[in-house]
Amino acid sequence: MPVDAKLLEILCCPVSHTPLTRLGDDDLEKLNAAVARGQLKRTGGEPVSDALEEALVTEDRKVIYPVRDGIPILLEDEAIGTAQLKEF
Repeated sequence: MPVDAKLLEILCCPVSHTPLTRLGDDDLEKLNAAVARGQLKRTGGEPVSDALEEALVTEDRKVIYPVRDGIPILLEDEAIGTAQLKEF
């Protein structure tokens, strides 16, 4: 279940307060490939071990937030910094 479009209009990063948009399919594929290789950590230090079906990215494309069952997980410790993705 994707994030509701009206909800997405008002969401922002809890840290930088920049707007969030859906992560595109190509970028989601790259992200999940890095997850499968065991290369990603959340900003809280925990490894990302499960592939994401949907994610939101900040306007500056520096931070990704997972979406689980249509619910954006906007917790700083759950975020994924894009600097660790060479192909991003």
